[in-house]
Amino acid sequence: MTTDELLRQQWLDLRGRLQARGLLASEGASLSLRVPATDAMWFGLAGDTAPQRVPLRAASGDSEVHAAAYGARADVGAIAVGGAGFGRCLADFNGVMPQAFDEQARHLGPMGPAAAAVREVAASLRKGGNALLVQGRPVYLGMTATRLALNAELFEKCAKAYVLAVAGGGRVRPLPWIVRLVANRRLHKDEARAARRFAQGLLPEEAKGY
Repeated sequence: MTTDELLRQQWLDLRGRLQARGLLASEGASLSLRVPATDAMWFGLAGDTAPQRVPLRAASGDSEVHAAAYGARADVGAIAVGGAGFGRCLADFNGVMPQAFDEQARHLGPMGPAAAAVREVAASLRKGGNALLVQGRPVYLGMTATRLALNAELFEKCAKAYVLAVAGGGRVRPLPWIVRLVANRRLHKDEARAARRFAQGLLPEEAKGY
């Protein structure tokens, strides 16, 4: 099986997993996978029969957010735009969620400011985070298709806890700075390895353990 054939099948499998969990629920939800050592991605809307191989430079409409994220981050191999209910509710609470949970800090990292337009996506991803809001919709990122699915599920779980707490008048405290520092460093090391693999024309290896 060629890399393109593998990615096309991964797209279909990933789409099914995210849809089953309600994580591609909004209108115009979309999903993509980066093709290693190229400027192309396999992209499609959640309702499409199959994805299409699209050059990043030719991205338009729904695919522009994906192209902007890939252009900003060489480690990102998979992106989903759409989200579920609690993730979208973050738009009512400044569009940013603090790093309040261990697993969140380790795999999602620091969440950048919400982007009102595609041109703001790169700045929001500068710190290496794997989730942001773009025009009010959650955007999930992952080094691999599997990691993207896990990140999407984790983000919605954390968003639910955060939104319910804040909406009820509670105060959510971020993790101690040293915990965030250690977790984010581990994430950044994983991201650096993924970027090297993509540059070599290889798919990243799956991260193991915490």
